[in-house]
Amino acid sequence: MKNLKARDLVMCSLFVALIVVGTFIRVPIPVLPFTLQLLFTMLAGLLLGPELGATAVVVYIILGLMGLPVFTEGGGLAYIFKPSFGYIIGFAVGAYVTGKIANKDKRPDMKRLLKANFAGLAVVYSLGMIYYYLISNFYLESPIGVKAIIIYCFLLAIPGDIVLCFLGAFLGKRLIPIFNKSYN
Repeated sequence: MKNLKARDLVMCSLFVALIVVGTFIRVPIPVLPFTLQLLFTMLAGLLLGPELGATAVVVYIILGLMGLPVFTEGGGLAYIFKPSFGYIIGFAVGAYVTGKIANKDKRPDMKRLLKANFAGLAVVYSLGMIYYYLISNFYLESPIGVKAIIIYCFLLAIPGDIVLCFLGAFLGKRLIPIFNKSYN
């Protein structure tokens, strides 16, 4: 990674804080918690680029694993044994993928931003569902089938996250020119 400027460190810190705040903004829906973490991890990739966006998410993960209660159900090293931890890993990889696709153009259009957001979302869900399945079946010895994973970890959650992809693209379209201008 390149040498970071003070502005880069401040922006990464800002997105770490936004991701933490997004964790605690909960939309009540049955079965699973719906938070705004995805929106802020997506925006980190869109606005900061792949490396800094992923770095912000990794710092968030490190803070949570160190014991700060920044995840939806607390924090601490034992959190890696929760089935939902795969989604948190997916946030970092998803922010990188989102940033990589979106930042191919200096002024990406809405189509590119949506493509970037949906690609990042696919990464988050893929890693999250695979991790959920593996931890549940092989570590927690609480078997869950593929059909149940698809229903509870995908079908019930995806509508809200699709809305967040559109919201992220809308915000990105307006904020990317401001971020690019301030970097020059």
